[in-house]
Amino acid sequence: MPDRPEAAPRLSSLERVAIRTRESGVTLAGWRLSASTPTGPGAITRVAGAAGDWYRGEGAFLGAPQVHLAAEYERLRPSPGDPLPDPGQLG
Repeated sequence: MPDRPEAAPRLSSLERVAIRTRESGVTLAGWRLSASTPTGPGAITRVAGAAGDWYRGEGAFLGAPQVHLAAEYERLRPSPGDPLPDPGQLG
């Protein structure tokens, strides 16, 4: 956890994604949480599998251990009923 609040990652978006793995011919569902961090953008994808949840880090979260990704995902995800950040007007 960063010492300064402004150094903490902030939620940018949360979206449902389709996940394919090499080991399975089945498409799984997951959630991709995008965040802005002091070191640049990043994302954590959470996949619910038969053996439990697993996480994949991208960008600023690439290479982070599963325990760290799980903790950051839970900290950043919105609580039920919380509005997602406004992505702004497109077009």
